Amino acid sequence: MLASRLLSILMLLQTRGRMSARALAAEFEVAVRTIHRDIDQLSAAGIPVYAERGRGGGFRLRDGYRTMLTGLNQSEAETLFLAGLPGPAAQLGVADALSTARLKLLAALPPDMQLRAERIAARFHLDAESWFHDADLLPSLPAIARAVWSERMLRLRYRRSGETEARPRRLAPLGLVLKGGIWYLVARSGKSVRTYRAANIHDAEICEETFERPAGFDLVAHWERAVREYEAGVYHELADVRLSPQGVYMLELLGPYVVRRAAETAGKPDRRGWVRCQLPLESFGFGIRELMRLGEEVVVLGPPALRAQLAATAARIAGLHRDRPTVRRTRRQTGM
Repeated sequence: MLASRLLSILMLLQTRGRMSARALAAEFEVAVRTIHRDIDQLSAAGIPVYAERGRGGGFRLRDGYRTMLTGLNQSEAETLFLAGLPGPAAQLGVADALSTARLKLLAALPPDMQLRAERIAARFHLDAESWFHDADLLPSLPAIARAVWSERMLRLRYRRSGETEARPRRLAPLGLVLKGGIWYLVARSGKSVRTYRAANIHDAEICEETFERPAGFDLVAHWERAVREYEAGVYHELADVRLSPQGVYMLELLGPYVVRRAAETAGKPDRRGWVRCQLPLESFGFGIRELMRLGEEVVVLGPPALRAQLAATAARIAGLHRDRPTVRRTRRQTGM
């Protein structure tokens, strides 16, 4: 545990430049006194760690000091090779850099670990694209990524409802998120932070003007909160239903949010295994199409308006598929 923490402190100082004892203690969930002892051990081992006193001070490594990637255990090395996503890297315009970094990492590993790292890279492939989905055309993504990295303003035009804005807008790009094979830009527009689909961004240009990231902004926390708010905001109606055991299984067709809400509201199964629960719907019109995917494995109990609309829709569909007498064509009708 101590050796792992010492190595982690060294890597943090190498990547972040300077960190206070309080920040390091919070990172590893230990006392500040423990961090001071760790720094003393690093110094005793010949690592050039210096303490800078005063406000804004902290610990840092001697300028120019770099350590080799020793200390990686087998599982850590394998995980790093497993994390490489060639598809998204190519979309970001950093495929060559990813390949070079993997070669450098491989060269830094001990010989006995190199073979196993190569084995996992050859046996596992991560495909971030969703099923039946063609990759978005993303000509602006490399420029967006460079703007995110360099903290410079972006000038772009955005497409809404199939039409591209005539007037460009300026955004402060805070981060990129890849979800279900789709890239999203999280950016500040004025005083608010919003989400933009990268495929809808056109003519992206990196401005000379830089921007300051909001204090304490956490991309992961922001995205998780935005996803929850989006999911909750999409569903405006609730259906009171009974589901057969097969219907409960088929709920996966309607998505994880619906499955979760059904599980939270489900009562005890009856003698035949049917369960009463609530299903969130975007609207009655869209909800009817979704519920009909469950066929006879669902019975809608309410609201009455939804039940009536579903019954009317089912009747119209049944009418289209009733047997009709075959119409015999005459020779004149068939052109013979």
